[in-house]
Amino acid sequence: MKTAHGHLSYCSNIHPGEIWEEHFANLQATVPKVKLEVCPDQAMGLGLRIANQASIDLIDDPNKLTELKAWLAQEDLYIFTLNGFPYGGFHNTIVKDQVHAPDWTTQDRVNYTRRLIDLLVQLLPSDQHEGGISTSPLSYKYWWDQRGAAIGQATMELLKLVPYLAQTEQKTGKWIHIDIEPEPDGLLENHREFVDWYTDTLIPFAITAGIPEDWVRRHIHICFDVCHYGVSFDKPSKCLMELQEKNISIGKIQISSALRVDLRNNASARIEALKQYEEPTYLHQVKALKKDGSYVQFKDLGEALAQYTEGVYDEWRVHFHVPLFLDSYGLLNSTQAEIAETLAYHQQYQVTNMMEIETYTWGVLPSEYQESIETSIAREVKYIQDLLCKKP
Repeated sequence: MKTAHGHLSYCSNIHPGEIWEEHFANLQATVPKVKLEVCPDQAMGLGLRIANQASIDLIDDPNKLTELKAWLAQEDLYIFTLNGFPYGGFHNTIVKDQVHAPDWTTQDRVNYTRRLIDLLVQLLPSDQHEGGISTSPLSYKYWWDQRGAAIGQATMELLKLVPYLAQTEQKTGKWIHIDIEPEPDGLLENHREFVDWYTDTLIPFAITAGIPEDWVRRHIHICFDVCHYGVSFDKPSKCLMELQEKNISIGKIQISSALRVDLRNNASARIEALKQYEEPTYLHQVKALKKDGSYVQFKDLGEALAQYTEGVYDEWRVHFHVPLFLDSYGLLNSTQAEIAETLAYHQQYQVTNMMEIETYTWGVLPSEYQESIETSIAREVKYIQDLLCKKP
């Protein structure tokens, strides 16, 4: 929905469906119920996840796209952003590092994202000229021995789309940006790596390739995922300020929360409580603050638990998208404070027009935190609506 601080919605990656018919059926069953709870009297925006096969389905059969647009109009819904990070296989399968595949070193990723551009141009409301597509942080770093070469190759593939995006805007009036999402263990895994890549690799590569710098800055943005910034122990307001100072646009704020584990006291009980969050579907990277002030990272929660030594750590941050409205889960906590800090800064400086809630782990959460999907989503949206109404 439209707020005083930009468009707000949730990401449909919570709903299964790799082929379009399946995903659309899940949207039809759930989204109107959510809208009834959170904004019955105004249009509701939707952050749409379109998997690779679904994108092919929609491009190959214009009737499917026509049906989607008719349903959006009927239900008073609109699309302003797409999630193009997971290419396929995000539900009912072991995802782990394969969420990055195929990565930005491949033509498959370029082709998929180009289809999403074409679809978003057609899905944006007639009175809205801006749309964003979030995507992966180029690749997964542990796949590469020569990470610098992989970053270079992925950057060149990404840059192939910049002239197409500029031409699309000239032809249609629709301004689409690709929003790179730094993630733990990605080739661009945190704020510092993203900013350094943008200024020291992306812009110079573009200039060398004859692509105008202003095209790059207009069409390649960052997806500011608050969970990922929390896991990295980054301070959101400081990072947002640096992005603005360096003229790097924030395509959208993805509002999500990570697990925070205070190990300064009652550590054994907290580690025992954390074990219930070890599950086989998604990667749950861990960044650990040691008592000497240094950090150590683990590829997944199981690895961190196996190597845990009492008395070594002050705090763990775990990449697990827990519900936003809770600060604590028994003996465990969340990075909810980072959400409040991010949105307070946004309220003051309006860093983007797009906010998207991305809690997608309901199915793997402990049973005491599970409710019906529509109730769970509506509760998240209402929490953020209330937070945006508070003075920063």
